[in-house]
Amino acid sequence: MTDAPQPRAARVPDKPTVDGLEDRWGQVWAQQGTYRFDRDRALTLSREQIFSIDTPPPTASGSLHVGHVFGYTQADCLARYHRMTGKEVFYPIGWDDNGLPTERRVQNYYGVRGDASLPYDPDFAPPQEGGSGKAMKAADQKPVGRANFIRLCQQLTELDEKAFEDTFRRLGLSLDWDVQYRTVDDRSRAVAQQAFLRNLSRGEAYQAEAPGLWDVTFQTAVAQAELEARDYPGAFHTVRFHRDGFEPVHIETTRPELIPAVVALIAHPDDERYQPLFGTTVTSPLFGVEIPVLAHPAAEPDKGAGIAMCCTFGDLTDVQWWRELQLPIRSVITRNGRISGETPEWIAGGPGEQLYAEQLATKTVHSAREAVVAALRESGDLLGEPRKTQRKANFYEKGDKPLEIVTSRQWYIRNGGRDADLREALIGRGSEIGFHPAFMRSRYTNWISGLNGDWLISRQRFFGVPFPVWYRLDEHGEAQHDAPLVPDESRLPVDPVSQTPDGYDESQRDQPGGFTADTDIMDTWATSSLSPQIAAGWPVASDPLGKNDKDLFAAVFPMDMRPQGHDIIRTWLFATVVRAHYEHGTVPWTNAYLNGWILDPDRKKMSKSKGNATTPIEMLETNGTDAVRYWAAIARPGTDTVDDPQQVKIGRRLAIKLLNASKFALTMGGDEPVGGVESVTEPIDRSMLAGLAAVVEQATTAYEHYDYARALDVTETFFWSFCDDYLELVKDRAYGGGEVSPEAAASARAALRVALDVQLRLLAPVLCYATEEVWSWFREGSVHRASWPTSEEIASAAGDASLLPAVGSALARIRKAKSDAKMGMRAEVSAMTLAGPGPLVEHVRAAERDLRAAGKVTGMTYGEAEELQVSDVELVPPPPKA
Repeated sequence: MTDAPQPRAARVPDKPTVDGLEDRWGQVWAQQGTYRFDRDRALTLSREQIFSIDTPPPTASGSLHVGHVFGYTQADCLARYHRMTGKEVFYPIGWDDNGLPTERRVQNYYGVRGDASLPYDPDFAPPQEGGSGKAMKAADQKPVGRANFIRLCQQLTELDEKAFEDTFRRLGLSLDWDVQYRTVDDRSRAVAQQAFLRNLSRGEAYQAEAPGLWDVTFQTAVAQAELEARDYPGAFHTVRFHRDGFEPVHIETTRPELIPAVVALIAHPDDERYQPLFGTTVTSPLFGVEIPVLAHPAAEPDKGAGIAMCCTFGDLTDVQWWRELQLPIRSVITRNGRISGETPEWIAGGPGEQLYAEQLATKTVHSAREAVVAALRESGDLLGEPRKTQRKANFYEKGDKPLEIVTSRQWYIRNGGRDADLREALIGRGSEIGFHPAFMRSRYTNWISGLNGDWLISRQRFFGVPFPVWYRLDEHGEAQHDAPLVPDESRLPVDPVSQTPDGYDESQRDQPGGFTADTDIMDTWATSSLSPQIAAGWPVASDPLGKNDKDLFAAVFPMDMRPQGHDIIRTWLFATVVRAHYEHGTVPWTNAYLNGWILDPDRKKMSKSKGNATTPIEMLETNGTDAVRYWAAIARPGTDTVDDPQQVKIGRRLAIKLLNASKFALTMGGDEPVGGVESVTEPIDRSMLAGLAAVVEQATTAYEHYDYARALDVTETFFWSFCDDYLELVKDRAYGGGEVSPEAAASARAALRVALDVQLRLLAPVLCYATEEVWSWFREGSVHRASWPTSEEIASAAGDASLLPAVGSALARIRKAKSDAKMGMRAEVSAMTLAGPGPLVEHVRAAERDLRAAGKVTGMTYGEAEELQVSDVELVPPPPKA
């Protein structure tokens, strides 16, 4: 609820400063609950009077970087605006604890790595705390049991979250700190598991043995949305495949080590060079395996020799060919990134059996490649020498080695990648969401249109939300994956590794005829894609933390805004839409605000994983929070921005100027009472208020369209003009100097007070500390709970908006004449001629008294000209200072 501003006598400090405002007002806001969401009030309001925000839960691993400050500040400006319009703002905060980044940080911080084969050690102490900040080799990490590793993850994320909270509080984010969650707390796990069980029961989630991307470093499956294509050094090898009685077929490959895994040679169906070969077979070099030659439209005639090996699996195209042409699986690369130690049945007994057993089995991919190339060279099946090239390889976005494709059993959620009707339905959901900026919708649509598989949600790690699933074991101890055992929702959250399914006891774990647990955890997006449900009280059957709130959920869901980076449209945004579509038959929020990236001086995205990110603490301490918030808020929605210290300095100057100009405006006339808009009578005062009314309308329209940057721009432009022109023009009259009438002096003081009041509220979403400080000098309550200004507040006193700019231009020309004469602004103008078009001259005449006082003009005449000009200036130097 917004408060009506209560006027009182101004109490202005002698030396206003922006330093120290964060500690002072941060404590006040916390004590008074300035930003607390009033649930009871919200439930009495219409939906339009509530503004709910699906706040991004930052990954709690390490420290925040400047990019966090950038995006969260922009979202906060929007939250503050809507709060001031009288809406009840639901603005929670969560912490994304699980995922690979957290485990990686724990490994390096404590010098450990998880080992599922080890038991829990209640007395375990990590070998180090803190680390050097650099990644450790696995061999240097001490193996610890799953339970010990998870405890270390919880311990470190809690420390990181406290540091994050301290930074966010200093940044002035108007979050409701009473509404927090962690993606690994009991409620979040219960929400994620309940949603998964419902997906499973409806057939939206399924398990399959299929080829998938695998990171050999992290030993986990990787989803399509987490891919990053990078250049990787390689070499083209021209290799001969044999045909009995015919010329051999030459192919070019960068992965000769996969020749043992070839299942077909494939060319484009329209390629005349290979059309006679379709339906025939060739034999592979070294291994003599008979393989078919097939046609597929995804083959590229102009790439290499125009005919390619299909291996299971070298890349995603191989997966496509394997699936669509119904080819066999002949995998040789295992999960650890090495060649399988067992000689495959299709090679056993053939000419390459000895080569495989002695030179390839258990070798790394690199070593196997060298061995195969050497053997090809010796057999004469390598034509010429390898030719170096840069090839594109898929990497996990946080990984260091190219991904392999291995066959494994994983969990998936259907997302339209294999279902045209579902794909169109999810694209349609995008049309129900307002994207800000609007062009970002195409990224959402293009991502869905380009999907080639369902959403892989299982990960082979430790810290996260476990799948609430067990499997029966038959009399031979084989798991029955087709009929998983699941708990009742009232038991959630469950950990299948430490708990048993209904009807079984612990003695039956991993025993023939008993059961075994699914040891995978959910992808971090599988939990954070439910952030609206977690934060807003979506009921779960067990209600583990007592935070079920169906009334609140009905009041705030679908939410009004999801703020996030544009780079995770394909992951977090899309995944959240998928979950809401399935569970609620709606979109999760009606608007998505997309912030840009922060770029380093080389115009590369700043990120912790790339090592080029800077932390915001020094920036905040050196320049003050308002300066940093200003820098974030001048960037337009969705626009990537270079980290520019000069813009931060401009923000600091603005905050300082606001304090000083406010002191000036509030101390005019001493302790005499100051009237409101009804006391504003002078034309130039009324002109200033007319200009301000237009600014209010423009800023309001901008905020309603999620354009905080435009709102700040028009407000800041007016503020500097207000300081440079209006204050200078009216200060003598406001002081009551010379023969100023009481009414004219009162008009200036009232106009100054009204303008200050309005501008403080316009700037409050950005300069949250400086505006609160000034507000406290002459108003009760918080500016952040004051009502957003409207043009109607000052309409009764608004005059001709063009008058003030005309008089300001005249003053600027007088100042220029003094500068050109190398005299200070205190120099007297004993004579001058001001000429211009009739209407402009009349404006100046209407405010001549103020112009004379501001320009120290004692003699002036008027003339006519096409443009406003000041000429025939005669100056009298000011007397020397005593």
